Amino acid sequence: MNTRKITFPNARGELLSARLELPEDEQPLAYALFAHCFTCSKDLTAAVHIARALSRRRIAVLRFDFTGLGESEGDFPATNFSTQVSDLVAAAGFLEREHQAPQLLIGHSLGGAAVLAAASLIQSVRAVATIAAPFRPGHLWGVLGEAVAEIEESGEASVNIAGREFVISKSLLDDLGAQDPAETVRRLKAALLVMHAPGDQVVGIENAAEIYRAAPHPKSFVSLDSADHLLSRTVDSDYAGEMIATWAGRYLTQTLAAAPSRAGHRADDNRVTARTKAGSLRTEMFANGFPLVADEPAEYGGTDEGPSPYEYLLAALGACTAMTLNLFAHNKGWPLEEVVVRLSHSKVHAEDCRDCPDKERQLDSFERELELIGELDEAQRQRLLEIAARCPVHRTLAREARIETTLRQQ
Repeated sequence: MNTRKITFPNARGELLSARLELPEDEQPLAYALFAHCFTCSKDLTAAVHIARALSRRRIAVLRFDFTGLGESEGDFPATNFSTQVSDLVAAAGFLEREHQAPQLLIGHSLGGAAVLAAASLIQSVRAVATIAAPFRPGHLWGVLGEAVAEIEESGEASVNIAGREFVISKSLLDDLGAQDPAETVRRLKAALLVMHAPGDQVVGIENAAEIYRAAPHPKSFVSLDSADHLLSRTVDSDYAGEMIATWAGRYLTQTLAAAPSRAGHRADDNRVTARTKAGSLRTEMFANGFPLVADEPAEYGGTDEGPSPYEYLLAALGACTAMTLNLFAHNKGWPLEEVVVRLSHSKVHAEDCRDCPDKERQLDSFERELELIGELDEAQRQRLLEIAARCPVHRTLAREARIETTLRQQ
Protein backbone atom coordinates (compact mmCIF):
# COMPACT_ATOMS: atom_id res chain seq x y z
CA MET A 1 0.00 0.00 0.00
CA ASN A 2 0.93 3.67 -0.35
CA THR A 3 1.91 4.85 3.16
CA ARG A 4 3.00 8.40 3.94
CA LYS A 5 4.73 9.56 7.12
CA ILE A 6 3.28 12.84 8.36
CA THR A 7 3.02 15.01 11.47
CA PHE A 8 0.39 17.52 12.52
CA PRO A 9 -0.03 19.73 15.61
CA ASN A 10 -2.46 19.02 18.42
CA ALA A 11 -4.37 21.80 20.21
CA ARG A 12 -1.27 22.61 22.31
CA GLY A 13 1.07 22.80 19.33
CA GLU A 14 2.78 19.46 20.00
CA LEU A 15 3.48 17.41 16.89
CA LEU A 16 1.62 14.13 16.58
CA SER A 17 3.16 11.36 14.46
CA ALA A 18 0.90 9.75 11.88
CA ARG A 19 0.71 7.48 8.85
CA LEU A 20 -1.67 8.11 5.98
CA GLU A 21 -2.64 4.93 4.13
CA LEU A 22 -3.70 5.79 0.58
CA PRO A 23 -4.91 3.69 -2.35
CA GLU A 24 -2.03 3.03 -4.72
CA ASP A 25 -3.35 5.56 -7.24
CA GLU A 26 -3.76 8.19 -4.46
CA GLN A 27 -7.40 8.82 -5.43
CA PRO A 28 -9.50 7.74 -2.42
CA LEU A 29 -13.28 7.92 -2.42
CA ALA A 30 -13.28 9.01 1.23
CA TYR A 31 -11.04 9.58 4.25
CA ALA A 32 -11.15 7.94 7.68
CA LEU A 33 -9.52 8.44 11.10
CA PHE A 34 -8.33 5.51 13.21
CA ALA A 35 -8.02 5.82 17.02
CA HIS A 36 -5.84 3.16 18.66
CA CYS A 37 -6.37 1.45 22.00
CA PHE A 38 -5.18 2.79 25.38
CA THR A 39 -1.33 2.98 25.55
CA CYS A 40 -1.12 1.34 22.10
CA SER A 41 0.18 3.12 19.01
CA LYS A 42 -0.63 3.71 15.37
CA ASP A 43 1.74 0.84 14.52
CA LEU A 44 -0.22 -1.86 16.35
CA THR A 45 -0.55 -4.78 13.95
CA ALA A 46 -4.35 -4.60 13.97
CA ALA A 47 -4.32 -0.85 13.22
CA VAL A 48 -2.00 -1.35 10.25
CA HIS A 49 -3.98 -4.25 8.78
CA ILE A 50 -7.35 -2.55 9.22
CA ALA A 51 -6.07 0.65 7.60
CA ARG A 52 -4.63 -1.24 4.65
CA ALA A 53 -7.78 -3.31 4.19
CA LEU A 54 -9.72 -0.05 3.97
CA SER A 55 -7.24 1.54 1.57
CA ARG A 56 -7.67 -1.45 -0.73
CA ARG A 57 -11.32 -0.45 -0.86
CA ARG A 58 -10.36 3.14 -1.70
CA ILE A 59 -10.80 4.63 1.79
CA ALA A 60 -7.71 6.55 2.88
CA VAL A 61 -6.96 6.12 6.59
CA LEU A 62 -5.04 8.43 8.92
CA ARG A 63 -3.74 6.50 11.96
CA PHE A 64 -1.78 8.48 14.52
CA ASP A 65 -0.20 8.29 17.97
CA PHE A 66 -2.10 10.13 20.68
CA THR A 67 -0.18 12.77 22.64
CA GLY A 68 2.78 11.31 24.55
CA LEU A 69 2.53 7.87 22.94
CA GLY A 70 4.53 6.21 20.18
CA GLU A 71 6.42 8.81 18.17
CA SER A 72 4.22 11.77 19.15
CA GLU A 73 5.38 14.67 21.26
CA GLY A 74 3.88 15.53 24.63
CA ASP A 75 3.73 14.18 28.15
CA PHE A 76 1.43 11.16 28.45
CA PRO A 77 0.86 11.51 32.23
CA ALA A 78 -0.50 15.01 31.57
CA THR A 79 -3.12 13.71 29.15
CA ASN A 80 -6.60 12.35 29.74
CA PHE A 81 -9.61 11.07 27.81
CA SER A 82 -10.62 14.61 26.79
CA THR A 83 -7.17 15.31 25.31
CA GLN A 84 -7.51 12.16 23.19
CA VAL A 85 -10.83 13.46 21.88
CA SER A 86 -9.11 16.79 21.21
CA ASP A 87 -6.35 14.98 19.30
CA LEU A 88 -9.00 13.36 17.08
CA VAL A 89 -10.48 16.77 16.33
CA ALA A 90 -6.99 18.07 15.47
CA ALA A 91 -6.43 15.10 13.15
CA ALA A 92 -9.75 15.79 11.42
CA GLY A 93 -8.73 19.42 10.97
CA PHE A 94 -5.44 18.36 9.39
CA LEU A 95 -7.23 16.09 6.92
CA GLU A 96 -9.71 18.83 6.04
CA ARG A 97 -6.91 21.35 5.41
CA GLU A 98 -4.57 19.06 3.49
CA HIS A 99 -6.83 16.49 1.84
CA GLN A 100 -10.53 16.02 2.60
CA ALA A 101 -12.54 16.10 5.82
CA PRO A 102 -12.97 12.59 7.30
CA GLN A 103 -16.36 10.94 6.89
CA LEU A 104 -15.52 7.77 8.84
CA LEU A 105 -14.18 7.37 12.40
CA ILE A 106 -12.84 4.01 13.60
CA GLY A 107 -11.86 3.36 17.20
CA HIS A 108 -10.31 0.31 18.86
CA SER A 109 -10.91 -0.35 22.58
CA LEU A 110 -10.72 2.98 24.48
CA GLY A 111 -10.18 4.58 21.07
CA GLY A 112 -13.72 3.40 20.28
CA ALA A 113 -15.07 5.40 23.22
CA ALA A 114 -13.00 8.37 22.01
CA VAL A 115 -14.43 8.33 18.47
CA LEU A 116 -17.98 8.15 19.88
CA ALA A 117 -17.23 11.29 21.90
CA ALA A 118 -15.46 13.05 19.01
CA ALA A 119 -18.14 12.34 16.39
CA SER A 120 -20.35 15.25 17.47
CA LEU A 121 -17.35 17.62 17.25
CA ILE A 122 -16.42 16.71 13.65
CA GLN A 123 -19.18 17.87 11.32
CA SER A 124 -18.04 15.84 8.32
CA VAL A 125 -18.51 12.47 10.06
CA ARG A 126 -21.17 10.26 8.52
CA ALA A 127 -20.21 6.86 9.98
CA VAL A 128 -18.53 5.57 13.16
CA ALA A 129 -17.17 2.06 13.76
CA THR A 130 -16.10 0.78 17.17
CA ILE A 131 -13.99 -2.34 17.75
CA ALA A 132 -13.92 -3.98 21.19
CA ALA A 133 -14.91 -0.65 22.75
CA PRO A 134 -16.00 -0.17 26.38
CA PHE A 135 -19.38 1.50 26.91
CA ARG A 136 -18.06 3.49 29.86
CA PRO A 137 -14.58 5.01 29.42
CA GLY A 138 -14.20 4.47 33.17
CA HIS A 139 -13.99 0.75 32.39
CA LEU A 140 -10.24 1.41 32.35
CA TRP A 141 -10.30 1.48 36.15
CA GLY A 142 -10.77 -2.29 36.13
CA VAL A 143 -7.72 -2.71 33.91
CA LEU A 144 -5.59 -0.68 36.33
CA GLY A 145 -6.62 -2.90 39.26
CA GLU A 146 -4.90 -2.22 42.58
CA ALA A 147 -3.03 0.76 41.14
CA VAL A 148 -6.24 2.84 41.32
CA ALA A 149 -5.92 3.24 45.08
CA GLU A 150 -2.32 4.46 44.76
CA ILE A 151 -3.29 6.87 42.00
CA GLU A 152 -6.13 8.28 44.14
CA GLU A 153 -3.80 8.70 47.12
CA SER A 154 -0.61 9.91 45.45
CA GLY A 155 -1.98 11.64 42.35
CA GLU A 156 -0.25 9.24 39.99
CA ALA A 157 1.29 5.78 39.79
CA SER A 158 3.49 3.73 37.47
CA VAL A 159 1.47 0.90 35.97
CA ASN A 160 2.66 -2.05 33.89
CA ILE A 161 0.41 -2.50 30.86
CA ALA A 162 1.24 -5.22 28.33
CA GLY A 163 4.84 -5.35 29.54
CA ARG A 164 5.45 -1.57 29.44
CA GLU A 165 5.50 0.99 32.23
CA PHE A 166 3.17 3.99 32.03
CA VAL A 167 2.56 6.78 34.53
CA ILE A 168 -1.19 7.16 35.05
CA SER A 169 -2.43 10.36 36.67
CA LYS A 170 -5.46 11.03 38.83
CA SER A 171 -6.65 13.60 36.31
CA LEU A 172 -7.10 10.77 33.80
CA LEU A 173 -9.26 8.79 36.21
CA ASP A 174 -11.28 11.88 37.14
CA ASP A 175 -11.84 12.72 33.49
CA LEU A 176 -12.92 9.17 32.68
CA GLY A 177 -15.35 9.19 35.57
CA ALA A 178 -16.88 12.47 34.43
CA GLN A 179 -17.95 11.07 31.06
CA ASP A 180 -21.64 10.40 30.35
CA PRO A 181 -21.46 7.54 27.82
CA ALA A 182 -25.22 7.05 27.49
CA GLU A 183 -25.71 10.69 26.51
CA THR A 184 -22.66 10.60 24.22
CA VAL A 185 -24.03 7.64 22.27
CA ARG A 186 -27.62 8.97 22.24
CA ARG A 187 -26.58 12.21 20.55
CA LEU A 188 -24.67 10.40 17.81
CA LYS A 189 -25.83 11.69 14.43
CA ALA A 190 -23.86 9.23 12.31
CA ALA A 191 -24.42 5.61 11.35
CA LEU A 192 -22.86 3.23 13.87
CA LEU A 193 -21.16 -0.14 13.46
CA VAL A 194 -20.36 -2.03 16.69
CA MET A 195 -17.80 -4.85 16.34
CA HIS A 196 -16.90 -7.12 19.25
CA ALA A 197 -15.66 -10.64 19.93
CA PRO A 198 -17.89 -12.70 22.26
CA GLY A 199 -14.83 -14.10 24.04
CA ASP A 200 -13.04 -10.77 24.60
CA GLN A 201 -11.33 -11.14 28.01
CA VAL A 202 -10.38 -7.45 28.36
CA VAL A 203 -13.61 -5.67 27.40
CA GLY A 204 -16.62 -7.95 27.76
CA ILE A 205 -19.23 -8.38 25.05
CA GLU A 206 -21.84 -6.74 27.32
CA ASN A 207 -20.21 -3.40 26.47
CA ALA A 208 -21.16 -3.85 22.81
CA ALA A 209 -24.75 -4.55 23.87
CA GLU A 210 -24.89 -1.35 25.93
CA ILE A 211 -23.46 0.77 23.11
CA TYR A 212 -25.90 -0.77 20.64
CA ARG A 213 -28.95 -0.26 22.88
CA ALA A 214 -28.09 3.37 23.60
CA ALA A 215 -27.42 4.33 19.96
CA PRO A 216 -30.09 5.68 17.59
CA HIS A 217 -30.61 4.09 14.20
CA PRO A 218 -28.99 3.41 11.79
CA LYS A 219 -26.84 0.95 13.74
CA SER A 220 -25.34 -2.45 13.02
CA PHE A 221 -23.47 -5.16 14.93
CA VAL A 222 -20.83 -7.59 13.63
CA SER A 223 -19.40 -10.38 15.75
CA LEU A 224 -15.63 -10.85 15.55
CA ASP A 225 -16.07 -14.50 16.46
CA SER A 226 -12.92 -15.96 18.05
CA ALA A 227 -10.75 -12.81 17.82
CA ASP A 228 -8.84 -11.62 20.89
CA HIS A 229 -9.07 -8.06 22.22
CA LEU A 230 -6.11 -6.78 20.18
CA LEU A 231 -7.14 -8.58 16.97
CA SER A 232 -3.62 -9.97 16.94
CA ARG A 233 -4.35 -12.49 14.16
CA THR A 234 -4.08 -11.01 10.69
CA VAL A 235 -7.20 -12.84 9.54
CA ASP A 236 -9.24 -11.04 12.23
CA SER A 237 -7.95 -7.52 11.55
CA ASP A 238 -8.27 -7.99 7.78
CA TYR A 239 -11.85 -9.20 8.27
CA ALA A 240 -12.66 -6.19 10.44
CA GLY A 241 -11.25 -3.81 7.83
CA GLU A 242 -13.15 -5.43 4.95
CA MET A 243 -16.42 -5.42 6.91
CA ILE A 244 -16.03 -1.76 7.88
CA ALA A 245 -15.32 -0.80 4.26
CA THR A 246 -18.35 -2.71 2.97
CA TRP A 247 -20.65 -1.31 5.64
CA ALA A 248 -19.38 2.28 5.30
CA GLY A 249 -20.08 2.29 1.56
CA ARG A 250 -23.78 2.65 2.38
CA TYR A 251 -23.28 5.90 4.27
CA LEU A 252 -20.33 7.79 2.79
CA THR A 253 -20.95 10.58 0.29
CA GLN A 254 -19.22 8.70 -2.53
CA THR A 255 -20.50 5.13 -2.41
CA LEU A 256 -17.76 2.53 -2.35
CA ALA A 257 -19.97 0.11 -4.25
CA ALA A 258 -19.56 2.25 -7.34
CA ALA A 259 -16.74 1.61 -9.77
CA PRO A 260 -13.82 4.06 -9.68
CA SER A 261 -14.50 7.25 -11.60
CA ARG A 262 -13.49 7.09 -15.26
CA ALA A 263 -14.02 10.82 -15.77
CA GLY A 264 -11.31 12.10 -18.08
CA HIS A 265 -10.02 8.56 -18.65
CA ARG A 266 -8.02 8.13 -21.85
CA ALA A 267 -8.15 4.82 -23.69
CA ASP A 268 -4.35 4.75 -23.92
CA ASP A 269 -3.88 5.39 -20.17
CA ASN A 270 -3.48 1.80 -18.98
CA ARG A 271 -1.17 2.17 -15.98
CA VAL A 272 -0.88 -0.74 -13.57
CA THR A 273 0.95 -0.70 -10.22
CA ALA A 274 1.95 -3.88 -8.38
CA ARG A 275 3.40 -4.00 -4.86
CA THR A 276 4.75 -7.09 -3.03
CA LYS A 277 6.09 -7.08 0.53
CA ALA A 278 9.24 -9.00 1.52
CA GLY A 279 8.60 -12.61 2.48
CA SER A 280 5.29 -12.81 0.62
CA LEU A 281 4.06 -13.56 -2.88
CA ARG A 282 0.69 -11.87 -2.30
CA THR A 283 0.72 -8.78 -4.52
CA GLU A 284 -1.52 -5.72 -4.25
CA MET A 285 -2.31 -4.21 -7.64
CA PHE A 286 -4.11 -1.18 -8.99
CA ALA A 287 -5.14 -1.33 -12.63
CA ASN A 288 -6.05 2.25 -13.53
CA GLY A 289 -7.75 2.66 -10.16
CA PHE A 290 -9.28 -0.79 -9.81
CA PRO A 291 -7.88 -2.80 -6.84
CA LEU A 292 -6.76 -6.37 -7.58
CA VAL A 293 -4.80 -9.08 -5.76
CA ALA A 294 -2.41 -11.62 -7.28
CA ASP A 295 -0.91 -14.62 -5.47
CA GLU A 296 0.32 -18.17 -5.98
CA PRO A 297 -1.04 -21.47 -4.63
CA ALA A 298 0.34 -22.69 -1.30
CA GLU A 299 2.36 -25.42 -3.00
CA TYR A 300 4.34 -22.70 -4.81
CA GLY A 301 4.95 -20.67 -1.65
CA GLY A 302 1.93 -18.38 -1.86
CA THR A 303 -1.20 -18.01 0.26
CA ASP A 304 -3.70 -18.58 -2.57
CA GLU A 305 -5.48 -15.25 -1.97
CA GLY A 306 -5.80 -14.34 -5.64
CA PRO A 307 -5.20 -15.48 -9.22
CA SER A 308 -1.62 -16.15 -10.29
CA PRO A 309 0.09 -13.87 -12.82
CA TYR A 310 -0.42 -16.43 -15.58
CA GLU A 311 -4.10 -16.72 -14.66
CA TYR A 312 -4.38 -12.95 -15.07
CA LEU A 313 -2.73 -13.35 -18.47
CA LEU A 314 -5.33 -15.97 -19.44
CA ALA A 315 -8.08 -13.71 -18.11
CA ALA A 316 -6.83 -10.87 -20.31
CA LEU A 317 -6.86 -13.10 -23.38
CA GLY A 318 -10.30 -14.45 -22.53
CA ALA A 319 -11.83 -11.03 -21.90
CA CYS A 320 -10.30 -9.57 -25.04
CA THR A 321 -11.54 -12.51 -27.15
CA ALA A 322 -15.09 -12.25 -25.82
CA MET A 323 -15.20 -8.47 -26.35
CA THR A 324 -13.83 -8.76 -29.90
CA LEU A 325 -16.37 -11.41 -30.93
CA ASN A 326 -19.29 -9.55 -29.37
CA LEU A 327 -18.35 -6.32 -31.12
CA PHE A 328 -17.88 -8.04 -34.47
CA ALA A 329 -21.23 -9.90 -34.25
CA HIS A 330 -23.03 -6.73 -33.12
CA ASN A 331 -21.67 -4.72 -36.07
CA LYS A 332 -22.75 -7.51 -38.44
CA GLY A 333 -26.18 -7.77 -36.88
CA TRP A 334 -25.66 -11.46 -36.14
CA PRO A 335 -27.74 -13.19 -33.41
CA LEU A 336 -24.86 -13.84 -31.01
CA GLU A 337 -26.30 -13.81 -27.48
CA GLU A 338 -23.29 -14.76 -25.41
CA VAL A 339 -19.64 -15.75 -25.71
CA VAL A 340 -17.94 -18.13 -23.27
CA VAL A 341 -14.16 -18.47 -23.55
CA ARG A 342 -12.31 -21.25 -21.71
CA LEU A 343 -8.51 -21.15 -21.62
CA SER A 344 -5.50 -23.02 -20.31
CA HIS A 345 -1.75 -22.45 -20.44
CA SER A 346 1.26 -24.77 -20.49
CA LYS A 347 4.90 -24.93 -21.54
CA VAL A 348 5.84 -27.16 -24.47
CA HIS A 349 9.20 -28.01 -26.04
CA ALA A 350 9.75 -26.32 -29.36
CA GLU A 351 10.43 -29.72 -30.93
CA ASP A 352 6.72 -30.41 -30.48
CA CYS A 353 5.96 -27.40 -32.67
CA ARG A 354 6.55 -28.06 -36.37
CA ASP A 355 6.66 -24.33 -37.21
CA CYS A 356 9.22 -23.40 -34.52
CA PRO A 357 12.70 -22.38 -35.75
CA ASP A 358 14.47 -23.06 -32.42
CA LYS A 359 13.75 -26.66 -31.41
CA GLU A 360 15.73 -26.46 -28.12
CA ARG A 361 13.70 -23.90 -26.21
CA GLN A 362 10.28 -24.06 -24.57
CA LEU A 363 7.23 -22.27 -25.84
CA ASP A 364 4.13 -20.98 -24.11
CA SER A 365 1.08 -22.86 -25.33
CA PHE A 366 -2.42 -21.41 -24.95
CA GLU A 367 -5.52 -23.49 -25.55
CA ARG A 368 -8.72 -21.54 -26.19
CA GLU A 369 -12.19 -23.01 -26.54
CA LEU A 370 -15.10 -20.86 -27.71
CA GLU A 371 -18.75 -21.42 -26.88
CA LEU A 372 -20.93 -19.25 -29.11
CA ILE A 373 -24.52 -19.04 -27.87
CA GLY A 374 -27.20 -17.89 -30.29
CA GLU A 375 -28.97 -18.84 -33.54
CA LEU A 376 -25.83 -18.65 -35.69
CA ASP A 377 -25.35 -20.59 -38.90
CA GLU A 378 -22.20 -22.60 -39.51
CA ALA A 379 -20.62 -19.95 -41.74
CA GLN A 380 -21.08 -17.30 -39.03
CA ARG A 381 -19.61 -19.59 -36.40
CA GLN A 382 -16.53 -20.32 -38.53
CA ARG A 383 -16.06 -16.62 -39.24
CA LEU A 384 -16.15 -15.81 -35.51
CA LEU A 385 -13.57 -18.55 -34.93
CA GLU A 386 -11.27 -16.72 -37.38
CA ILE A 387 -12.00 -13.32 -35.79
CA ALA A 388 -10.81 -14.61 -32.39
CA ALA A 389 -7.24 -14.36 -33.70
CA ARG A 390 -7.77 -10.61 -34.26
CA CYS A 391 -8.21 -9.92 -30.56
CA PRO A 392 -5.51 -7.31 -29.63
CA VAL A 393 -4.22 -9.35 -26.69
CA HIS A 394 -3.95 -12.42 -28.98
CA ARG A 395 -1.90 -10.37 -31.40
CA THR A 396 0.34 -9.08 -28.60
CA LEU A 397 1.03 -12.61 -27.36
CA ALA A 398 1.65 -13.93 -30.87
CA ARG A 399 4.42 -11.47 -31.71
CA GLU A 400 7.65 -10.29 -30.15
CA ALA A 401 7.21 -7.65 -27.44
CA ARG A 402 9.67 -5.08 -26.12
CA ILE A 403 9.88 -4.50 -22.35
CA GLU A 404 11.96 -1.59 -21.04
CA THR A 405 12.73 -1.54 -17.31
CA THR A 406 14.09 1.44 -15.35
CA LEU A 407 14.85 2.16 -11.69
CA ARG A 408 12.81 4.81 -9.91
CA GLN A 409 14.85 7.25 -7.86
CA GLN A 410 14.26 7.03 -4.09
